Amino acid sequence: MKTKDNSEKSNLHPRNLHRNRYDFELLISNCPELKSYVTINKFGFETIDFANPGAVKVLNKALLKTYYHIDFWNIPPNYLCPPIPGRADYIHYIADLLAISNNGIIPSESTVLGLDIGTGANLIYPILGNAVYNWSFVGTDIDQKAIENCSKVIEANPQLIDSISLQQQTEPRFIFKNIITPEDRFAFTMCNPPFHASAEEANKSASRKISNLNPREKRNTNPVLNFGGQNAELWCNGGEIGFVTQMIYESAKYTSQVLWFTTLVSKKENLSSIYKTLKKVNAASVKTIEMSQGQKNSRIVAWSFLSESEGKNWKF
Repeated sequence: MKTKDNSEKSNLHPRNLHRNRYDFELLISNCPELKSYVTINKFGFETIDFANPGAVKVLNKALLKTYYHIDFWNIPPNYLCPPIPGRADYIHYIADLLAISNNGIIPSESTVLGLDIGTGANLIYPILGNAVYNWSFVGTDIDQKAIENCSKVIEANPQLIDSISLQQQTEPRFIFKNIITPEDRFAFTMCNPPFHASAEEANKSASRKISNLNPREKRNTNPVLNFGGQNAELWCNGGEIGFVTQMIYESAKYTSQVLWFTTLVSKKENLSSIYKTLKKVNAASVKTIEMSQGQKNSRIVAWSFLSESEGKNWKF
């Protein structure tokens, strides 16, 4: 017997549409294929098996169609399948950041241009940012197959065609080079960096996730496949701190072309080093925004090279 639960996820951003438990009746009405994945847990609530990538993928399809008017969304097998509530939080916190430079008002014009570094095959940040705030995006990735899949998603949803463009980074050791041209002006950049330093580390992390979700089940011999994720999405040489450090040093070459550079930082112990690097490049403003979803804590680190007065003169 299912039970109605109106509890609120108060750790999510106040504007997040997913603060309440999922309304599976509504989601299934928009995406009937979700029905076969929904079960009743021991507390009597409807849920899905979040360790099953197929279930999470269909849940995402239902959420995107129900709340963000995305009629078609898909990712190839074994690519990262993102949890939408947490991704939406990042977008909402960026909106708050932009409001600082806009007399406290969140800019919601299509002229607000964001740069999503490592958009993956899922294109989730540009989709959410466009649906909620009408922003435009450039999505980049080093993976050609990921870019091709994002292109299919854009073409299948007409409202995205004029709002989201894609660019492959052909030199993987760089982040902004080849992407930001001299005439570009971005209101913000955003990134969910690979936070493991090796494939082995990524596998161990995935094993722990599966064990936490299904403690009675044996660990998968290839646990990364449970959550999806290509090598470039999960790990890089130097791990999260190496990637973010590279990003900060590169950002110093585009000081007047970007209002706010931002990145997720999963590991709290990396903050000290990140702050030191930001000081080295003379960032004018640095902000850390704490985020939380379920038992996972993360944060956004944002920095700008523009003074407060220069920021307030930014034309969106």
